[in-house]
Amino acid sequence: MKLAHAIALALIPFLTVAGAVAATWSQRVRDVFFFAMVSLAVFAERMDVNFFSEAWYRGTSRGIQVTLLEILAAGLVIGCWLDRRGEERRWFWPASLGMMLLYLVYAGVSVVVSEPKIFGVFELSKMLGSILVFLAAAAYVRTKREWTLLLVALGCAVGFEGLWAVKQYFITRLDRVAGTLDHANSLSLYFCMTVPPLVAAAFAGWSRQLRWFCTVAAALGAVGLLLTFSRAGIPVLAVVVLGTIVTCASWQLTAGRIAVRAVLVLCAFALVAATWPKIEERYASATLEEEYFDPTIDGRGIYLRLAEMIAADHFFGVGLNNWSYHVSRTYGPRLGFRFVDYDYLVSIYGTSDPLLFANSYLAAPAHNLAALTLGELGVPGLVLFGLLWLRWFWMGAAFLRLPRAEPMRVMGVGLFFSVCGIFGQSLTEWVYRQTPILFTFYLLLGALASLTAVRRRSRRSGLAINASDSDSTSRALVTFCFGFRASRFGFPGEVCGSGCAGLEVCRGGGCRTRWHSRVLRGSLSTSPTNS
Repeated sequence: MKLAHAIALALIPFLTVAGAVAATWSQRVRDVFFFAMVSLAVFAERMDVNFFSEAWYRGTSRGIQVTLLEILAAGLVIGCWLDRRGEERRWFWPASLGMMLLYLVYAGVSVVVSEPKIFGVFELSKMLGSILVFLAAAAYVRTKREWTLLLVALGCAVGFEGLWAVKQYFITRLDRVAGTLDHANSLSLYFCMTVPPLVAAAFAGWSRQLRWFCTVAAALGAVGLLLTFSRAGIPVLAVVVLGTIVTCASWQLTAGRIAVRAVLVLCAFALVAATWPKIEERYASATLEEEYFDPTIDGRGIYLRLAEMIAADHFFGVGLNNWSYHVSRTYGPRLGFRFVDYDYLVSIYGTSDPLLFANSYLAAPAHNLAALTLGELGVPGLVLFGLLWLRWFWMGAAFLRLPRAEPMRVMGVGLFFSVCGIFGQSLTEWVYRQTPILFTFYLLLGALASLTAVRRRSRRSGLAINASDSDSTSRALVTFCFGFRASRFGFPGEVCGSGCAGLEVCRGGGCRTRWHSRVLRGSLSTSPTNS
């Protein structure tokens, strides 16, 4: 063990305990932790330590990875659990957690019964970390205050990546930008996942400042994705952004709205026109026939055929994160691809020179998330993973049925299209499993699970939308779910003299909302009045 690993083993528990104590003591510390988790998730692989690292292996994980995000998440979970105050802070079972744990258990059994085991342990540790991040987001995000913080942190991360992409393209002169990630397709998938919530808030946000902030961040994200020239990412982002706009934007047109939307459309057309020669060149680099149907080309179609071969031989798969090992050794040569055998390289050269492995012809992870899952975890694993995705889709799709005036709908719909975005590009990529993308995705899923719990509680409490009184009832739901008036970016303002925590600005005289709430030490109690 290296000295750095020994130091990390001492620091990780110390920082976790210190973070938990600080998060329990202060709400502001929890805010800082969550903001750092969301905004710095894209840098997760630059703030980590890998135990038992096998950097030479071409898999989706190459060591037992512990990142700063997991330390913050552990402190945040403990802090939120110990500082539970009020009905809205009580513990709940997050939606989809059961399916996640079932999938985790199945993956663990796969590791136990497969060979080699060490690569599966690497991926299993990452899965555990992602669930911890999911629980932290679900425990923390409960009110509009935390939702605003989520949007601001996400906007900062997306805006930075967009600006960095512009710098790489125009100053560094890269043909395809990768931002701070390791490949252009990784950056593309990151934007497909993070831009839709920003677009939703931009068209139906809680304040003018927040809407403009999200608009700028989403625009930078769209520019950054376009500069990746990802053949899958560009149409996927176009579809999810258009879907978000159609379902979230108000269609009560005014002169101002028409002007703003016309400018946005013109900017989009101008940007596409300016980069069209490069986009056309990318799509002409390989035809659909060559990419998927030519058996002599190492394209994306080869991964589908390899997955089919593996499933025919191994109903339960070859083991988590073992795709590259078994394809390089057994299945690639069957299709005429002379991959180098890992065992041969290790026996001749050892593992001390990762550059040797990097320059060797080794099988990459399948560029299709379903094919990768089928090959590694077999038919049962693919079924479980598919059910988990269906659960995520259902969580987000439930908000599409709510009236447009419903305050919970904005973020629910935005996160639904976020799931659609990462799913769409995962049909041609495996980078869903990369730590920055996986952790960001699970942060958003945790927030969606919290919003799902709020929707269920409001429905059980008799605060469901009434079509005949949608305006006043939507205010009631805002008060019940969020508990305070927001100012500027949506952070809590003063509560009016009557105790109302409504979202509208108090005019100093009576209150226009029908439901009053008193915010006492962070708790929220709600009762109907006639004011």
